[in-house]
Amino acid sequence: MKNTTIKNFIWRFAERCGAQLVTFIVSIVLARLLAPEDYGTIALVTVFTTILQVFVDSGLGTALIQKKDADDLDFSSVFYFNFFVCIVLYIGMFLAAPIIAGFYGDNSLIPIIRVISLTIVISGVKGIQQSYVSRNMLFKRFFFATLGGTIFSAFLGIGLAYAGFGVWAIVAQQLSNTAIDTLILWITVKWRPKRMFSWNRLKGLLSFGWKLLVSSLLDTVYNNLRNLIIGKFYSSADLAYYNQGDKFPKIIVTNINSSIDSVLLPTLANEQEHIDRVKSMTRRAIKTSTFIMAPLMMGLAFCATSIVKIVLTDKWLPCVPYLQIFCVTYMFWPIHTANLNAINAMGRSDYFLKLEIAKKAIGLILLLSTMRFGVMIMAYSLLISSITSQIINSWPNKKLLGYGYFEQLRDILPSVLIALFMGGCVNLVNVLGFSDFLMILVQVPLGAFIYVGLSALFHLEAYAYLKSVFLSIVGKNFKK
Repeated sequence: MKNTTIKNFIWRFAERCGAQLVTFIVSIVLARLLAPEDYGTIALVTVFTTILQVFVDSGLGTALIQKKDADDLDFSSVFYFNFFVCIVLYIGMFLAAPIIAGFYGDNSLIPIIRVISLTIVISGVKGIQQSYVSRNMLFKRFFFATLGGTIFSAFLGIGLAYAGFGVWAIVAQQLSNTAIDTLILWITVKWRPKRMFSWNRLKGLLSFGWKLLVSSLLDTVYNNLRNLIIGKFYSSADLAYYNQGDKFPKIIVTNINSSIDSVLLPTLANEQEHIDRVKSMTRRAIKTSTFIMAPLMMGLAFCATSIVKIVLTDKWLPCVPYLQIFCVTYMFWPIHTANLNAINAMGRSDYFLKLEIAKKAIGLILLLSTMRFGVMIMAYSLLISSITSQIINSWPNKKLLGYGYFEQLRDILPSVLIALFMGGCVNLVNVLGFSDFLMILVQVPLGAFIYVGLSALFHLEAYAYLKSVFLSIVGKNFKK
C-alpha cells in the first residue's frame, strides 16, 4: 500500500508540476502581451462557468471512488447522467449570456460566455474517466493527458496573443486545454460506458453524492462571490490584480495539494474499516504536505516584489499585497485537505455538508461586512475565514479518528516556525540593494539551505520521512 501510494503520488505530482510549469510560463507570456483588463474580463465570465462545473461531477465522482464495489453499471449510469446534465447546463448558459453581459454592462461578453461554456460539455465526458483513473490508481494516465492538453493549448494561446486576438487568446487556450486533455484521456484509458443504466444504482450514489454536491456548490459560489462583487463594484483591473495575486501561490499549492488529494482519498477509502490506519495516514499527509508547502509559501511571500517585477513587469506590482495574503492562507491548506478526505473516506458526507454550511455562513458574514471597505480588506477577510475553517474542518475527526485540531497544530508547528524564520532571514537580503534578478539568485538557495539545515538540526519527522522515501526511490533506481 505504501509503495503504491508513493508511486501514484509521484505520477500525480509530476503531472501537476509539468502542467503547472507550462501554464505558469504561458501565463507570464500572456500577462506581458495582454492588458490586465483582458484577464479581468475572463475572470468575470469564469465566475459562472466555475460554479456550473460543480454540477458536472454532482458529487458522483467521489461517490464512485468511495464505493468499495462500484462496477460498470455504476460508472455507466453516472456517465450518461452527467453528460445529460452538462448539455442542459450549456443550453442554460447559452441562453443566459445576454443577461450576464447586461449585469456587467458589457455586451462583448456574450460570445465569450457562449464559447468558453463549451468546457462544461467537454468536462462531462472527462469526469467519469477521471474517477475511473483515481479509483484504480492509474495516475500515470493523468500525466500524459494533462501535459498534452496543456502544451497544445500553450502554443495556441500564445500564437493568438501575438496575432492580436486579445481576450480570445485566453478563451482558446482554456477551451483547447480541456478538449485535448479529454481526448488523450479517452484514448489512453480503456474504460468505455456500456449500454446500461440503473436508476437504483444512481440513486444509491446520489444519496452519498448530493451532500458533496451541495457542499462543493456552497464552496464554489462562496469562493467566486468575491470575484463577482469585485467585478461589479470595482474595476476589471482590480479584479485582475486580485486574481493574479491568487494565481502564483495557487499554482504551487495545486501541484502539492491536488496530488495528495487525488491519491489520499482512494487510499483512505480502502482502509476505512481500520480507524488507526486512517488516522496514521491523515497525520502523515498533514505533516508531510505542510513541511513542503510552508517554506514555498513563506519564500514566495517574502520575495514577492522581486518575483512580480521580473516575471510580470512593473504593471502588475499592485498584485503583490494580495499574493502575500494568499500565501499565508494557502500555507494551511493541508489541514483542510487531509481532514476532508478522511471524512469522505469514512463515508460521512453528512458531516461534510454540515461543515460547509458552518464555514460559508461565517465567511459570508465576513465578506459582506468588508466589501464596502475595498478589495484589500476583502482579501484579509478571506484569511480570517480560512483560520476559522481549519478549526471547523478538523472538528469531526476528533470524534471519528481521535485526531483533533490542537494535535494537528502541534504536528505542523515546527515546519511553520522554521519556514517563518527562513522567510525573515531571506527578507534581510533586501537591504543589500541588489538588482531584482540577483536578489532572487541569492534568496532562493539561502532560504533552501536554512530550511533544510534547521529541519535536519531539529530532527523534524517529516524531513526524516521524505529523506527516507527519496533515498529508497534513488536506491531502487540505482539497483536497476
